[in-house]
Amino acid sequence: MVRRMVCGLCAGVVLAASLASAQTMGQPERFTAWAVNMGTIGTGANSTVQIQIDRWSTDAEREALINTFLEQGPDKLLSALQKNRKVGFIRLPNSLGYDLRFARAVEGEDGGRRIIIATDRRISFQEARSQARTMDYPFTLIEMRLNKDGEGEGKMAVATKITLNKKTNTVELENYSSEPVRLQNVRAEPIKK
Repeated sequence: MVRRMVCGLCAGVVLAASLASAQTMGQPERFTAWAVNMGTIGTGANSTVQIQIDRWSTDAEREALINTFLEQGPDKLLSALQKNRKVGFIRLPNSLGYDLRFARAVEGEDGGRRIIIATDRRISFQEARSQARTMDYPFTLIEMRLNKDGEGEGKMAVATKITLNKKTNTVELENYSSEPVRLQNVRAEPIKK
């Protein structure tokens, strides 16, 4: 098990106070990417992935998640995240979409953007029934960095545990797989209604 300090990714989701004023409340968007899983789960597997954001999370939703995490811990954060209204979905080709529960876009100084997405992890009936060790890793976190043309790269931590290191006052992600899924050739496009 590798314990990683991924403050940028997770802090953007639940702790970075500066994101509240930088949040863009833009239009719905679709992101496509080439996902490459180099972790211990499915080594070398790759596929296209589609992420659709139908609405962006509000400042109130963000604050509620931060407060829940700081005051009640990661188990209650999971419950609070699951109660959030759907913001969009993620799907692989020929599969049904899985609901996303949190999405924020932050404008960069160079005209690009940083997209932060969080949701609970899909848990199969068999996994829940057997109470496998993977049940301790209930979060999926996604970070994408796009340039001003809407192109870029990202990372996706599919099975992770979020903890707060009180000694260093930092958020830590413990991944069940040793390396996040890499998102390559990310492209953003607005959704036309």
